[in-house]
Amino acid sequence: MHRTELADFLRRCRARLGPTEVGLTPGPRRRTPGLRREEVAQLAGMSPDYYTRLEQARGPRPSRQMLTALARALRLTDDERDYLFHLVGEEPPRNRGTSGHVRPGLLRVLDRLYDTPAQVITDWGEVLAQNAMAAALVGDITARPPGDRNIIRSFFTRRDDTPGIFPSEEIEEHARLHVATLRAVLAARPDDPGPASLVAELLAGSEEFATMWADHEVAIRHSTVKRFTHPVVGTMELDCEVLLSSEHAQRLIVHTARPGSESAERLELLRVVGLQNLARGRGKPAVRACGHLPVHGRRRERP
Repeated sequence: MHRTELADFLRRCRARLGPTEVGLTPGPRRRTPGLRREEVAQLAGMSPDYYTRLEQARGPRPSRQMLTALARALRLTDDERDYLFHLVGEEPPRNRGTSGHVRPGLLRVLDRLYDTPAQVITDWGEVLAQNAMAAALVGDITARPPGDRNIIRSFFTRRDDTPGIFPSEEIEEHARLHVATLRAVLAARPDDPGPASLVAELLAGSEEFATMWADHEVAIRHSTVKRFTHPVVGTMELDCEVLLSSEHAQRLIVHTARPGSESAERLELLRVVGLQNLARGRGKPAVRACGHLPVHGRRRERP
């Protein structure tokens, strides 16, 4: 355990954080920048004396649970978290599953796409965040219960209960892409419980899925052109851009219409009509992120 380097690293990480960045009130004027030691201890769930001894290079060896709490309290990046573990002589944690946390920068991107449908999903179909235009186009998926936000599950189990958003002649193509994508994800991360349990559930509950799964097709989602059938504005042909975030197995899906096209006019109509409907249904439209507060004009939920 490198006590001196650990102490210096903790002090520097603490000094760069302000109280408002971690959801604390600033309080009286501070003599030095950054958080106080007792504030870090509070955020990490440890005693102030224990944390003080760590910064003074005289504390005991922290447990893995304590290191995880410190990394969260100090808002460390993945690289910084790994470094913290190494300083103590511990092997950093390796994520077995897909992260459900949407990075703040990605949420800010959604914030600015006010006239373009965009959403963040995992590579196995879990919708993590939507902007208002995406909710107007395909429905407010983030308003569903946590276990009902997977677009692949919904495609195979709820298709008869929900209005179709794709032309009927293209349903099979979408179904095969869903199945082929899940097979690729499961092969890449066989120990990830999310996609593994979804495949098992659909094999048992959907004859259509099981039949296509037996064909052993493999594919990864790429940028393409999609047609959407909206009950108010009609059919739109939209360019679908898939931006990858390999660290978290997340995709930012953005749909745009070619300028001057009929689809562009209908997308603009959706922005006016669809967002009005959303506003009447749940208040002012905003980016919706599962597990986060709305994005406009507020503080996000702590990690």
